[in-house]
Amino acid sequence: MAERKPIESWLTDMDGVLIHEGTPIPGADAFLTGLKESGKPFLVLTNNSIYTPRDLQARLSRMGLHVPVENIWTSALATAKFLDDQRPGGTAYVIGEAGLTTALHDIGYVLTDHEPDYVVLGETRTYSFEALTKAIRLINGGARFICTNPDETGPSTEGPLPATGAVAALITKATGKKPYFAGKPNPLMMRTGLNAIGAHSETSAMIGDRMDTDVLAGLEAGMQTFLVLTGLTRPEDVENFPFRPSKTVDSIADLVKLI
Repeated sequence: MAERKPIESWLTDMDGVLIHEGTPIPGADAFLTGLKESGKPFLVLTNNSIYTPRDLQARLSRMGLHVPVENIWTSALATAKFLDDQRPGGTAYVIGEAGLTTALHDIGYVLTDHEPDYVVLGETRTYSFEALTKAIRLINGGARFICTNPDETGPSTEGPLPATGAVAALITKATGKKPYFAGKPNPLMMRTGLNAIGAHSETSAMIGDRMDTDVLAGLEAGMQTFLVLTGLTRPEDVENFPFRPSKTVDSIADLVKLI
């Protein structure tokens, strides 16, 4: 096997890698500090489309983790980039929060429920039956169906919450139309992120806590992949997948020395 090139840029998932239930994971601050001091391009990624990068920057800062806004990449931004490439200046009916609506406004999209080009489904804690009904009727009427991410559940202090993927399944069942998912594990999110920081997959690494999204997306984008065990995946889970990370480590703290 050919030896991999040195890592010159880093992409890392946020929840389960840098933070866990609102608390920084030991080593996260040292890792981020090392990246900033090295001058290497990096991005903090999240499949959650609820928050804008500025929101996430403030949230991380309150935990003592300081990440510039331009180093945060969300599934909402990846979705907006995809739509801007596909149909510039289009229209969309959106179910989601400020992270998604702001990203679409920023690319010049008009948000409307009148014959939109797309129905775009993102994360929200207040899925409305009325909004879902409207989305179903618009898709049946010809609107194309786009989702920010396929995650079926999301974390909360009370336990798992239904997330975008689960709600998308409801809409698919009602319409017969499957959505295009822009977020992880779609390598599109990795590639658009790499382009945003001027990085190349051959010299980049992806860090994540999930095999089915983080590691798969990094692998399919041609990057080195590191699985950390501070999130959802346990060591014994790795063998259940037909692919493997480049390396499995206990936590982000084990990767500081590689910067």
